Amino acid sequence: MRKFLYADKFFMNSATRGPGYLEIVEGKFGAYTKELPAGDHEVIDKSGSWIAPGLVDTHIHGYKNHDVMDNDAEGLKVMSDGLLECGVTSYLPTTLTSSKERLKDVAATIASVKDEVTGAKIQGIYFEGPFFTEEHKGAQNPIYFGDPDLDTFHEWQEAAQGLIKKIALAPERKGVKEFVSTVTKEGVVVSLGHSNATLEEAEEAVEAGASVFVHAYNGMRGLNHREPGMVGALLSLQHVFSELICDGHHVHPQAAEILMEKAGHDHVALITDCMMAGGMPDGDYILGEFPVVVKEGTARLESGNLAGSILKLKDAIKNVVDWGIATPEQAIMMATWVPAVSCHMDDACGLIKEGRDADFIVLNPDMTLQATYLDGAVRYEA
Repeated sequence: MRKFLYADKFFMNSATRGPGYLEIVEGKFGAYTKELPAGDHEVIDKSGSWIAPGLVDTHIHGYKNHDVMDNDAEGLKVMSDGLLECGVTSYLPTTLTSSKERLKDVAATIASVKDEVTGAKIQGIYFEGPFFTEEHKGAQNPIYFGDPDLDTFHEWQEAAQGLIKKIALAPERKGVKEFVSTVTKEGVVVSLGHSNATLEEAEEAVEAGASVFVHAYNGMRGLNHREPGMVGALLSLQHVFSELICDGHHVHPQAAEILMEKAGHDHVALITDCMMAGGMPDGDYILGEFPVVVKEGTARLESGNLAGSILKLKDAIKNVVDWGIATPEQAIMMATWVPAVSCHMDDACGLIKEGRDADFIVLNPDMTLQATYLDGAVRYEA
């Protein structure tokens, strides 16, 4: 018996369609049709609801009291399962600046557990650091900072079994041009952040192949009318993507709107930068090697500086719509297709396409999450 999903609206890559039917074939997406074909079928009736691709979080450090840097395979499994309640079906476990040896071990652990997780799918690894500079270190430990080193990176990539999809660095470090040029030719995305770089330094890194800016506005030199800096770079350079944390704490809604208007919604990737306290009650936690206090919707170091977030990606898409700075279609695109494209993994996730894994979410018209499906099977219901 053929199986079909009925809903009022489907967020396809080219446009929204519906009401209509989407076939699910052995855990994969089938064809979309306006009318139900003749015959005896099983219909999953989601009348009054919307169907979107599973959300893709390309910058996330932890969830459910587990951190990627714990180097714990079981913790990654818990994190993966927990992310389904956020509407996330694919993600990049994200590291923090640490010792060369620790990062190598963490990369190996993620690679070993990649095919064992039963929740949100691990599509690769994001190395956030350690090639940063101290002026905008955030919650990164500066004792491990250094210049980009290809031999070290290749050791990490070997330990990761080729899973490192993206690595962040500061454009003003020595050797950036050669490093960026080499790793981008190897298929790795380079992102720019935790940096006091000038516009010119950022431009040089982009010319060498860098294509993403880490959590826009945060951890970088701000816009000045005499030196546009990193913020000026992400607002003015062409063919680059910007990560954006839309929790209402990291970036003012109007600043988020300015970025979306200047860069285009199709070049803004909603991310969470979530740390281990995501999905947990307020209290004391750890991010990397630093104590963090979580209360009133934020995660902060003892200094008061923000330290990652506790944002759920399902809330980010609702926020940008509620703030009036994106349509539902734009919000979904920024949390599915754009992050996937920006990390060169849109061949595996980020859109509803015939033959792809049927990883999708069911939304209410107010943009709240109703359910999360993996491979055509419901795995979370609100």
